[in-house]
Amino acid sequence: MDDSSARKFQKDLNGGLVALVLLSALDRARGELYGYEIAKQLQRAADGEPLFKEGTIYPVLRSLLAAGLLSSRVEPSLSGPPRKYYRITDAGRTALHEWRAIWQHTRNFVDRLTV
Repeated sequence: MDDSSARKFQKDLNGGLVALVLLSALDRARGELYGYEIAKQLQRAADGEPLFKEGTIYPVLRSLLAAGLLSSRVEPSLSGPPRKYYRITDAGRTALHEWRAIWQHTRNFVDRLTV
């Protein structure tokens, strides 16, 4: 299998997982985080090699915000542009619970067939 098909598979696989991971990170934070903080947390969790690029998270954060799964506020920053802080909503926690169950079911199914 060539490298481009492996990258395409990883990209397709990551499509829905990014939202699940972002909601999980914000749920664990028990507070607000801004995009760069989230990206750094994901990088640390992946031992410095995240499954997706930092720029990938911002469109997904906007989508989760538009869906009511996150709330946000903007705060001026002395060291650069204003920061948008995100917090998971009750609807986000409900979605996270449902998505985790779907992920577990899917992972178990794939494991039964591929291991």
